[in-house]
Amino acid sequence: MARPARVLACTCSSAMLPLAGCAGIQSALVPKGGEALDIDPLFWTSAGVAMAVMAMVTILVAVALRGPVRWRQVLSREWFLTGGGIVLPIVVLTFLLVYGFLVMQAGATRMSAAGEHVVTVTGKRWWWRVVYRTPEGREVESANELRLPVGRKVMVRLLSDDVIHSFWVPQLAGKLDMIPGRINVLTLEAAEPGISRGQCAEYCGGAHALMAFHVVAMPAAEYDAWLAREAMPARVPASAEEERGAALFTANGCGACHTIAGTRAQGRLGPDLTHVGSRRSIGAATLPNDAAAFARWIAENDHIKPENLMPPYRNLAPDELRALGAFLDLLE
Repeated sequence: MARPARVLACTCSSAMLPLAGCAGIQSALVPKGGEALDIDPLFWTSAGVAMAVMAMVTILVAVALRGPVRWRQVLSREWFLTGGGIVLPIVVLTFLLVYGFLVMQAGATRMSAAGEHVVTVTGKRWWWRVVYRTPEGREVESANELRLPVGRKVMVRLLSDDVIHSFWVPQLAGKLDMIPGRINVLTLEAAEPGISRGQCAEYCGGAHALMAFHVVAMPAAEYDAWLAREAMPARVPASAEEERGAALFTANGCGACHTIAGTRAQGRLGPDLTHVGSRRSIGAATLPNDAAAFARWIAENDHIKPENLMPPYRNLAPDELRALGAFLDLLE
C-alpha cells in the first residue's frame, strides 16, 4: 500500500474509533433510565454548543491568517475582542450552567418520590456489596450485580468503607462518588427491561479497572419473584460432586470470608455467595458465571484480577476445583 493510502487508512480508522463507544451495554449515548434520559439532551446541547464554538473559532483563525485586510482589521478592534473574548463566553457558559442546574433538579425530584424501594450499594476493594430491602423490611444481600424493577423509582444509597469509589451506569444515570463516612443517594428508574454495565469511575487503586458490575432491569412482577427467591436459604447439594464441593468449601475456610445463608458460612469480608450461581458474572464482571469459571477463579484469581484481596488456592487438585465449581454453580 502506498504511503498516502496508508496515512489515509490510519486517519479514517482513528476517526472511527470514538464510534465504538456509541453503542453497547455501557454506552452513555443509549439512555434507558430516567436520569440518563434527562442528561441526554444536556449532553447533546453541550456538544452542539462546543462544536459551534469550535467551528466559529476555526473560521476566525483562518480569516485572521489568510483573510482580506479589511476583515483582519475588524478582528483586531477592541470591541470585537471584548465581545468575542469576554462577553460571549460568559453568556454561553451561563446558559449551560443554568440549563445543567435545571436538568439536575429533575433528579432531586425523583429522589423524593423513590418511596420504599431502597437498595444500598457499598464500594469495596474491588467489588460491590448490594443490599436490598424487602417489603417486609428484611435485608437481602447480593454482590456485583444490581437488579431493578422496570418503571419503579429506586433509591440507591451509595457508601464506601475504604477509599473513594464512584458508581456509574451510563445507560441509567450520571456517576456519583462513594465517599467513606458519607451516604450519597442516586435515584434509578429503568425505562425498559434489559442489561446495562456499570463501572467504578474513580481510580481506587489495585484492580480498579476490573471493578465493574451489571444492572439487570426486570418487569416488576419478575423482580418481586426474584427478590423473594433471594431471601431464601441456599440450595442444598443434590449430587455427590456438589456435596464434595460443599465439604471442600468448609474445609478450606471459605466460610471465614463468605456467607452462604442456611449454612455455617457467615463471613463478611468477601461477597455473599448464597445465590452466586444466578448472577451474570463473577469477580465483579471479570468472568462469565459457570462452574468452569468458578474453578478457574479459585485457583488463579490473582492472575485474572491482579491485586484483588482473595488468596489463590493452588493447593487444590483439578478434581477438587471442579467439585467446588459445581457446588458454587448450584447456588442459584
